[in-house]
Amino acid sequence: MRRAVLGLILTGVVVVTLYPFGNVVARSFSDEQAIQAGKVNLLPRGFNTTTYEVVMADPAFWTGYRNTLLYTVVATAISIVLTTCYAYVLSKRHLKGRALLVGAAVFTMFFNGGLIPNYILVSGLGLRNTMWAVVLPNAVSVFNLLVMKAFFEGLPVELEEAAAVDGLGAYGILWRIVLPLSKAVIATMVLFYAVAFWNSWFPALLYMDDADMFPVTIYLRNLIAGSTGGSDISTPSDTAMQIAANIQAVTIVLTALPIMLVYPFVQRYFVSGVTLGAVKG
Repeated sequence: MRRAVLGLILTGVVVVTLYPFGNVVARSFSDEQAIQAGKVNLLPRGFNTTTYEVVMADPAFWTGYRNTLLYTVVATAISIVLTTCYAYVLSKRHLKGRALLVGAAVFTMFFNGGLIPNYILVSGLGLRNTMWAVVLPNAVSVFNLLVMKAFFEGLPVELEEAAAVDGLGAYGILWRIVLPLSKAVIATMVLFYAVAFWNSWFPALLYMDDADMFPVTIYLRNLIAGSTGGSDISTPSDTAMQIAANIQAVTIVLTALPIMLVYPFVQRYFVSGVTLGAVKG
């Protein structure tokens, strides 16, 4: 009986979670009249791919996708290296000044310099209209840092002591002992960072003027706002009306699809990575 109730509850949660996305996918393939009439539910009505065709025929769309892929890969790699090193250091209870370093990291979760000082800093460093304006300012997530720190603290100290006796230094212990045991949490952090950087659009909007450097999220945002070169959606035509009707749904699908394709390959690490790095009570 208990299993049946839990199964029913979980089924309800799955339905409630998937229904909005299913509706979005259906709207993205429906025609303008069905959308305006509110007839679209979980299945497309009046199957139409005009908006997909217009967006994907624009070279600027593929330039944005290339940029987004590049930014995501580079930013995720840098973030994983910095977060892993910082978390490993903070996990050492004998480290002098450890409390200060942890406090400095946690402080940034609640306070920051503000939008204008950040803009002045990035501009002063000459990072505007470069990939580094998107990659570097958000390279370390404090939440991810604390999760990795908790995970490293849970590793047996005896393993590192044995490796030190065998002659390994601090870097050797990290590379040969700690990292091979941390595949689950690293895979989880890769997913967290990749999703965050893939969906990021405000840093590019703030720090970039060159359209050739825009990520795909900026391109799609401009398309929604009617200010892109993808098509003149202000023109009173059937194509423009179709694009206006389901451009938001198409945008959501095109943005989420790559992450959805990657997720199944790292999903098996996800639960174990988060739980192993969780605070034990």
